Amino acid sequence: MADHLEASVTLPSDPASVAAARSYVVGTLAEWGLPAEAEVSETVRLIVSELATNAVQHTFGQSPTFTVDLALDRDERLRLGVTDSHPRFPKRLPAAVQQDNGRGMVIIRWLTAECGGKLRVRPTREGGKTVSIELPWTPPDGAGGVTAGQDTVTLPGRAT
Repeated sequence: MADHLEASVTLPSDPASVAAARSYVVGTLAEWGLPAEAEVSETVRLIVSELATNAVQHTFGQSPTFTVDLALDRDERLRLGVTDSHPRFPKRLPAAVQQDNGRGMVIIRWLTAECGGKLRVRPTREGGKTVSIELPWTPPDGAGGVTAGQDTVTLPGRAT
């Protein structure tokens, strides 16, 4: 496998694009050696789902598209970013029992932290924002990683 891999897809800001974003990411990670049925793949799928849903629902029609970027630095870091053209950054909402929505970023933060990763939100040059997640991607060590052909992929904090 190459030392650095990148992939990107731009989708319309439409609810149907959330499923397309999930499929794209899971398929790409499978090509990179992470089986779709792995628990870590499910975690990444959920993170992508939440980020894509936010890009569709909270841009109020002001971002006609959103872009999902993936980068894998072999044996180091998996980076995932969702970029839209709306300038408003996600807000941390108070936890309210009666609240029907607004928990997406809480879920993303929790899943990212559980995997030993980092969450960043930064502005784009064009006036939008990118919400990015960086997760550790460690080499084979025989300590319960996800078997993928000849390679083993382990993201800390997740039982596989």
